[in-house]
Amino acid sequence: MKTFELAGEVRSEVGKKATKAVRSAEAIPCVLYGGKENVHFTVTESAVRKLVYSPDVFVVNLTVGGVTTTSIMKELQFHPVTDKILHLDFLEISETKPVVVEVPVQLLGLAEGVKAGGKLSLETRKLKVKGLYKNIPEKIDVDVTSVGLGKTVQVGKLQVKDLEILNNKNAVVAQVKLTRAARGAAEAAANASK
Repeated sequence: MKTFELAGEVRSEVGKKATKAVRSAEAIPCVLYGGKENVHFTVTESAVRKLVYSPDVFVVNLTVGGVTTTSIMKELQFHPVTDKILHLDFLEISETKPVVVEVPVQLLGLAEGVKAGGKLSLETRKLKVKGLYKNIPEKIDVDVTSVGLGKTVQVGKLQVKDLEILNNKNAVVAQVKLTRAARGAAEAAANASK
């Protein structure tokens, strides 16, 4: 996984009134949990822009009050109307405790069904995996070369080394959909053989 450097300012006051004051000062309230005690801090939107608006998964080296902690971004909240970031949660991670993160899926190869006129569709953009953070890849590669027309790749068929996939085993990751042209060609072939 890629690493991201982030520095935050310690928040001494917590609660609704203090949080509102933080947001009016154009800062984002954050919490780091998973360690001995929760750490409340603030960051600027420009500091977390590349972390939040990215499909990649990052290990965050978080420096708050002179202490650097290895963490991952666990949850973020957006304002329902303005889409401004309202809150960020970070989880402290260690070499020995497994973490649960969502990893982007990348499709590899030219599917058999696409050669026959179908259209390849990525149905699940991210897979939820559990494992030690050093074993988590930047992307999960899914080979689709053998997927035929109208066929799917399901989560249950995927194997990722040293990781457990937590998604439903029957969930579809990718499929080759029949297009009108492919359906017409199949019907023409069926009629020609009669």
